[in-house]
Amino acid sequence: MTSRSFATLRLAEPIQRALIARGYAAPTPIQAQAIPHLLAGRDLLGIAQTGTGKTAAFALPILQILASSPRRPAPRAPRALVLTPTRELAAQIEDSFSGYGQNLHLRLAVVFGGVGQDSQVRALRPGLDVLVATPGRLLDLIGQGHADLRHVEIFVLDEADRMLDMGFLPDVRRVIGQLPKNRQSLLFSATMPSDIVQLAGTILRDPVRVEVAPQATTVERVRQSVILVEKPAKPGVLAALLQDPSITSALVFTRTRHGADRVARGLRKQGIRVEAIHGDKSQSARERALDGFRAGSILVLVATDIAARGIDVPGITHVINYDLPNIPESYVHRIGRTARAGREGTAISFCGSDERPYLRDIEKLIRCRIPVIPGPAPLKPPPETKERVAHAPARPAPRPAHPPTRHQPHTSRGPRHGTPARPQRHGHGPAHGHGTPARQQRHDHGHGTPARRPAHPPRHKGHGGRPHGHR
Repeated sequence: MTSRSFATLRLAEPIQRALIARGYAAPTPIQAQAIPHLLAGRDLLGIAQTGTGKTAAFALPILQILASSPRRPAPRAPRALVLTPTRELAAQIEDSFSGYGQNLHLRLAVVFGGVGQDSQVRALRPGLDVLVATPGRLLDLIGQGHADLRHVEIFVLDEADRMLDMGFLPDVRRVIGQLPKNRQSLLFSATMPSDIVQLAGTILRDPVRVEVAPQATTVERVRQSVILVEKPAKPGVLAALLQDPSITSALVFTRTRHGADRVARGLRKQGIRVEAIHGDKSQSARERALDGFRAGSILVLVATDIAARGIDVPGITHVINYDLPNIPESYVHRIGRTARAGREGTAISFCGSDERPYLRDIEKLIRCRIPVIPGPAPLKPPPETKERVAHAPARPAPRPAHPPTRHQPHTSRGPRHGTPARPQRHGHGPAHGHGTPARQQRHDHGHGTPARRPAHPPRHKGHGGRPHGHR
C-alpha cells in the first residue's frame, strides 16, 4: 500500500464515496501508477501478479472517463469492453464495476458461456457503457448479430498470459479485428511470454509500462513448502494435513477435472466439507460452491487452474498443490490465491518422483528453493469403507430366462463334464432356447415355428419330407 489517497488521483466524488463504502482507504501500487496515465488517455501495459488490485486499476478510470462524457450507447454496442478468460473472473470484474460505479448511472453487463444467452441478448440490445465478456460467447453473439464492437472507445485485455495458456489467442485476435482503430487499449498480464509481447505490440500504441513487482515473483507473505509424497499416498496425506486447526479455508489444486472430483470424493468420505469446481460443472453449481466457500460452510474447495483463475476470496489461509502444475507460471497464480488483502498465507505442494522436473522449473522461475518439510502420517480410509468392500456379497449367478420344456433334457450335463452346452439346432430345442439368438431360432424352426408343432409336409419336391430350412 502507498501513503497516497484516492483523492490525490483526481477520481470523481461519487467514485470516492463508493470506495469508502467498500472499505478502500488508499490505492495499491499498481492503482497509484496506472490510474493517472489512464485518465490522461494513454495506452497501458500492466504487469502485476494476482492480488495486487489491478481490476480497480482499470475499472476506476474507465468509470470516470465514461461518466465524464455521457452519451447514449449505440444499439447492441458497448462503449468499453473488458475481455477476460474465465466465467468466474468475468463475473468478479463485472461485480467490481458495479460496486465502484454504484453512484453513477451507467449500463453494465457480463456475457460468458455455460448459461443461456437470452438474458445476455436482452442486456446488449439497448447498448451498454461497459461489457465484460469471455472470448467464445462474445464471438457467438457477434456472429448472431447481437453484439457490435465498432463503437468501443476503451478496450481491456485482462489476464493475457492465461488467454495464451488456455488457447484463446486466436479468438482474442478475432475480437480485436472487430474493434475500431481509434481506441484506448490496456493489456494486463502476470507474466510476459514472447507471444504476449508480440500481441501487445500489435494492439497498444506508445503504451506506458507499469510493473509493480519483478516478473514471475511470488507474493512475499506466502510461506512456501513442499512435501515429497508419491501419488498413491497423496489422498491420505491430504486428509491428515487438513486436520490442522490452523487451516480454516483451503484451496486445493489438481491438474485435471477428473482428479478434482476424485479428490473431493475422498475428502468427503473423511467427513470434510468439500466441493469441486472445474469446467465441467454448470455455472449454477460453480456459483453455489464459491458462495459456500466464501461463507465458510465449505472448508475445502478443490479446483483446476482454469476454474480457479477468477476466485477472489480474501480469507483463504492455505493453497495446497495436490498436483504440481506442469506450467511453472501457473504455480505463481495458484499461490497468489492466498495472502490477499494484506494477510499472510501458506502454500504447500505435494511432489512425487515423476513431478521433480516440474519442481525444478518452478524454482528456476521464482529464483529460490522451496523448502522440503515432512508430511503427516497418512489417514487411512474410514473403516466402513473397508468393511463394505471386504464383505460385499457375491453377485448371484444369472438365472435362465426360460425353464427347459418337458421334452427337452436340461443342459447342465455339458458343463458338469467341463464342456459348455451347445445351442440346439434343426428343431431339437424350444423356440426360446438357452442363449440361442433370435436369428438362429428363425433358421432352426422355420420362421419362428415352435418345435412342439408337428412338421407340415414339404411344399416343394426334393426336401425329403423335412421342414424347409430356408427363409
